[in-house]
Amino acid sequence: MLKIRVYGAIDIGSNAVRLLISNVIEEKGKDPKFKKSSLVRVPIRLGQDSFTHGEITDENQDRIIDAMKAFKLLMNVHGVEDYMACATSAMREAGNASEVIAKVKKKANIRINIIDGKEEAAIIASTDLHQVIEKDKTYLYVDVGGGSTEFTIFSNGKVITSRSFKMGTVRFLNGMVKKSVWKELEDWIKKNTKDYKRIAMIGSGGNINKLFKMSGQKPEKPLSYIWLNAQYHFLQSLTYEQRITELDLNPDRADVIIPATRIYLSAAKWSGAKAIYVPKIGLSDGIIKTLYYRSPSRKRLANMNVLGITEL
Repeated sequence: MLKIRVYGAIDIGSNAVRLLISNVIEEKGKDPKFKKSSLVRVPIRLGQDSFTHGEITDENQDRIIDAMKAFKLLMNVHGVEDYMACATSAMREAGNASEVIAKVKKKANIRINIIDGKEEAAIIASTDLHQVIEKDKTYLYVDVGGGSTEFTIFSNGKVITSRSFKMGTVRFLNGMVKKSVWKELEDWIKKNTKDYKRIAMIGSGGNINKLFKMSGQKPEKPLSYIWLNAQYHFLQSLTYEQRITELDLNPDRADVIIPATRIYLSAAKWSGAKAIYVPKIGLSDGIIKTLYYRSPSRKRLANMNVLGITEL
């Protein structure tokens, strides 16, 4: 006897806002299956406001409210039984975040939770990373966002350390990432990977997913550092307009993809990783898992406890 549960995850990032609706298929005697049903992405660049002006503008407040109203309707149509909306660095740093959250709750009836970098990394780590990570190997996990980038080191199937750096793609576009931050990141990666002879990298985020699609690589195969470096220089050789018309990139992807690629390349170089695996996972996937396993009728998975996922 099958039972299908439906959950919604809203990821309010610095470069875009996403709604993921996922089915969880339960069958007696088997592990639940998580199957994506719908994914909607809206290019509301909140980081442009937050990082440069210190608050969310009236225009983007109206846009985020409209987006949340639409998401609410979509969740109703899909029969979502529970949802979670998580806002990351752009909302964290907005001086009027409380005001925006109150407006969204009043006008769209959506509750928004602001999470910090550590919580974000933990939620992402609760996804299907175990299907990629081999217990006897070491990995540097890199999740590049618009406002921040999360780094986690796994070895022997366990989290060794993690850290969030304020060096997202939207910050780059606004010239807000100082050389000192690059140096701090370089030192952190080298210090925490020096004791491991061989290390691979795992990349997540919209930009690395797009790069992987452009590579034509098979899903289970990694990108090579050599290919990524060549692609970086190729992207730089094109104008913004050419990246849209010739590579078919969305306008809000065509600019951020270059700084994102630079972050992935730098992390691979400093860690010595020659291969970059790109599983299709992210914050939204982690939110779905968190919602499902926090249900009072179920026990939370042991690895979620280890990773420190908290009730939001």
